[in-house]
Amino acid sequence: MQLPIIHLGGTSASSLLEDYCDATQAVRAAIAAVQHCAAPNARDYYVSRTPGAYQIAVEEHGERLEKLNSVLKELETIAEHVADAESR
Repeated sequence: MQLPIIHLGGTSASSLLEDYCDATQAVRAAIAAVQHCAAPNARDYYVSRTPGAYQIAVEEHGERLEKLNSVLKELETIAEHVADAESR
């Protein structure tokens, strides 16, 4: 992952930090919204013509949360890097 280099000709550390903090809050909200959907309910899939539809839905739900958590970790890493650079 490429981390921004804080320098006079670039975006200020405080601006970058604010933006990345806003982004992490938005991703946390997305994670909460997806978790609020709860795991798929088997009753919503038993009439599907796709074999194993419920299990597929459960796996996809987990994968969505994993992706969001991965993005959150990346954003947090960038924010920490910028905060460290700002404190120097």
